[in-house]
Amino acid sequence: QVQLVESGGGLVQPGGSLRLSCAASRSIFNFAAMGWYRQAPGKERELVASITSGGTTSYAESVKGRFTISRDNAKNALYLQMNSLEPEDTAVYYCKANTLVKVYWGQGTQVTVSS
Repeated sequence: QVQLVESGGGLVQPGGSLRLSCAASRSIFNFAAMGWYRQAPGKERELVASITSGGTTSYAESVKGRFTISRDNAKNALYLQMNSLEPEDTAVYYCKANTLVKVYWGQGTQVTVSS
């Protein structure tokens, strides 16, 4: 079993930055992939960014050039650096981890972009 705990969300003005963190309860070294998803009110959950165990990253078109995903296997952590935030980025952000046999989700952290 793996617990994922997100942190770093909050209220930020348009154009601002936030860094989300996801702490795993055990080693993430063998996780096949990890990712950040988000869900805005009234919308479906969508993939924001993902990273494989080998470090290959992918991003949703809407965040390319603004967001950066990274993982630190030594700290059992996943990060999402979010720059140039827009009101459309407002959502609950979730951390996801894929092992070979199971998928785990965190409880989410709220990000609100508003002036």
